[in-house]
Amino acid sequence: MAERSLTLMAVHAHPDDEATSTGGILARYAAEGVTTVLVTCTDGRCGDGPGGVKPGDPDHDPSAVVAMRQAELAASCAALKVTHLETLDYADSGMMGWDTNDLPGAFWTTPVAEAADRLAELIRRYRPDVVVTYDENGFYGHPDHIQAHRVTMTAVQQTEIPAKVYWTTVPRSAFQEFGRIMQELGVEFPEPEAPAEQTPPLGLPDDEITTWVDTSGYGGQKFQSLAAHASQAENIFFLQLGQERFTELMGVETFVRVRDTTAAPTPEDDLFAGLR
Repeated sequence: MAERSLTLMAVHAHPDDEATSTGGILARYAAEGVTTVLVTCTDGRCGDGPGGVKPGDPDHDPSAVVAMRQAELAASCAALKVTHLETLDYADSGMMGWDTNDLPGAFWTTPVAEAADRLAELIRRYRPDVVVTYDENGFYGHPDHIQAHRVTMTAVQQTEIPAKVYWTTVPRSAFQEFGRIMQELGVEFPEPEAPAEQTPPLGLPDDEITTWVDTSGYGGQKFQSLAAHASQAENIFFLQLGQERFTELMGVETFVRVRDTTAAPTPEDDLFAGLR
């Protein structure tokens, strides 16, 4: 009987979220023979429509946006060589405070236990050794990111299957470097649409980050993955750097380890440290 390969599961909120913070690890571990599973919780209907039409505009057709973004997600997964894509297809809730937060079927208003049961089924099916998702603030306060965190942690608690669980993060020192390079290139660096006074600071001090994974060898795939989401131009502004500078800036992905059964020492440079 063949030995089961190691498995990584990344749980994200929207089509395109997989590319920025986990595109490198999805590509790297797939290349190393790890089974990669991407779970996307919402359908992305609150994203930009064809031609950059914004949600709330009379010409914004949510069903057309969903179809477009599903095709983009499939292209992104192909670029990253994701083994399995699973979509929960809850309605995108939009940014915090939008009317769409409370619409029937919105992920934000879905009972956590209900969505966690569905994710737990996937965890039991794929038996991931490592699960990656967001922190309790969804990194920057987006309701669907916060809900993805809650759902994932509840499902992990239900199943007790993953040996290790990580939350994505960014070192605070990197924000300074982002700003410097963007200014140098004359690229506008958009701020997340979240009230600063209501949310904790973005990222973590460098010494609180447990895991630094070098994904620079997969910068081209990560760049292609992000480029696949061409309809969401404001979310993929990093592409303006060009592939070489993009890889230089985005070639290390960082995480906080929040569950571990391996006793692997930290800081670590491999999500599967202690498992192989």
